[in-house]
Amino acid sequence: MNETAIRDRLTEILRDLIAIPSPFPPGDSVAISAYAAGRLRAAGYRTEVLAEAPGVDNVVGRLGEGGPQLVFNAHSDTVAVGDRSLWSSDPYQAEMRDGRIHGLGAGNCKGSMAVQLWLAEEIARRGGPARGTLAFTFVADEENLGPHGMAFLRRAGHVRPDILILGAQTENQMIVAERGVLWARVTTSGRAAHAGNPAAGDNAILRLVRLLGTLETQLKPRLDARRDGDMQSTINVGLIDGGANANVVPARAGMTIDRRLLPGEKVEDALAELHAILEAAGEPAGSWALERLTGTNGFRAGADGPGVTALAAAIAARSGHPARLLNATGVSDGRYFADDGIEIVNFGPGSGAEGHAANESVPLSQMVESAIILLNCVHNLLGIRD
Repeated sequence: MNETAIRDRLTEILRDLIAIPSPFPPGDSVAISAYAAGRLRAAGYRTEVLAEAPGVDNVVGRLGEGGPQLVFNAHSDTVAVGDRSLWSSDPYQAEMRDGRIHGLGAGNCKGSMAVQLWLAEEIARRGGPARGTLAFTFVADEENLGPHGMAFLRRAGHVRPDILILGAQTENQMIVAERGVLWARVTTSGRAAHAGNPAAGDNAILRLVRLLGTLETQLKPRLDARRDGDMQSTINVGLIDGGANANVVPARAGMTIDRRLLPGEKVEDALAELHAILEAAGEPAGSWALERLTGTNGFRAGADGPGVTALAAAIAARSGHPARLLNATGVSDGRYFADDGIEIVNFGPGSGAEGHAANESVPLSQMVESAIILLNCVHNLLGIRD
């Protein structure tokens, strides 16, 4: 295998991807999806561009027939540029420095997208999978944690994987377990009054503070004791709002909670636990409400499943060392398939510390390594007709 040729093709693809703006906001993925779809069609894939929201295009390309269904995924959207003065080069022009390709989305997640496009073309060039179906999905709405990307493809039945490999910044190691996430909103109500006579009112902010204190003293110790290896069950209050003016007793207040769940915990149970603890605080009935905003369960792929086994073998063959399992801080689009009983693995070039930062970059050597590993993984799972 000519690694110089692989390096050159990966560089070309990533340069093209970085030059196509796809930041959220606004989340427009029309141009970058057209680029990916064009390459897949030219390689011989049955390709669709699918959307349920204007401007939020997603690409699905398939080669082969029947099972097993091996699906690759990378998200095509990025965060916004942010403070342009912090960038040492044009965020939309790939720049090679010290063996790394710099540009917006280079690591998260256009580096993996470039690798997967190379992989799709290389497998097609060699004749396609010997058995089963190979699919590539390039989706938007990931940076928005929104419903119109991979969540839409699953909900509408456009992809039904047996094994799902998602592009991620894992430095070519594996993430096979991921925590679930629950976002919830607690709203308190009271009675407005003049601040000169606060006793005439009922302060909704103070009620919120009391409820927050109950979560701190009653729930947090429970969560501190819940661990699964390196994973921790957590709660974070990320937003607090309330009141109209300093001279008015506030009639409403609210807080938004981020609750991270171990793979063995369920969103509905976590919501019920929150409700029970808040109810035990003793605030009057009807003076507060708990609302689920969004939530998905966590997942864990079995260590002996065919996908994990094949990818681990490919990593070991390339590196000479056993594959390492990493701990995920955030969440991936794999969470939408958490309850489907499939194997879900995150894998790709780059470090998570590079994502969402000015001067984002990805090592070209890791992209080459990632491409070779994934090619061998597909060979291990489906075979390749060459």
